Amino acid sequence: MKLLSVNVSLPKEVVHDGKTVMTGIYKEPVGGRVMVRALKIDGDGQANLTAHGGTYKAVYAYGFENYAYWETELGRDDLSYGQFGENLTTEGITDDEVHIGDVFRIGGALLRVTQSRNPCAKIVAKMGVKDFAKRFIASGRVGFYLSVLEEGEIGAGDDIERVKRDPEGVSIGDINRLRNFDRDDLDGLRRALRSDALAPELRQPFEQRLAKAEALAAD
Repeated sequence: MKLLSVNVSLPKEVVHDGKTVMTGIYKEPVGGRVMVRALKIDGDGQANLTAHGGTYKAVYAYGFENYAYWETELGRDDLSYGQFGENLTTEGITDDEVHIGDVFRIGGALLRVTQSRNPCAKIVAKMGVKDFAKRFIASGRVGFYLSVLEEGEIGAGDDIERVKRDPEGVSIGDINRLRNFDRDDLDGLRRALRSDALAPELRQPFEQRLAKAEALAAD
């Protein structure tokens, strides 16, 4: 597994649906090595800190394997590193092979997987496809967020080493399914909730869904 590119961007104004909005989704590759901090990568930023960034969304990774799919799906040949707003463009690992709680060593940084991505309207603005957010989720190619366990420098070409595999084995693909499609998979919810790495953003609604289902079953 390899890190192909590190991508960052500070927030900037763009026009979407006739409105001016601030967004940090227009990531661009950086040369050399860059420091991964507890809450973000140096040179990176988010416009909406209530929905992006923070401890459980410090870094976003997306597999380069997905690029070929989207080139075919969208009929485009101009996709470049950082296209989907990812900080890390990776090679050799897919969403079905990454699990909540897995820990990866990249360069000097130690990172832990916390949640899948549910895209907002900003990616629609960038891609120029009105239903892109829905298509992104439906594709199952959503990428994953990481928290930073150890700060350190990273750079394109670094190996990605999985140093811990979460015993529950709940993949990012599973989380995307539980989050958006299969709301009746109570065993899946229980497995996801057993991982202490699961982001609070998902833990709370998963707990509520499970409690509601169990209460109905008990009636």
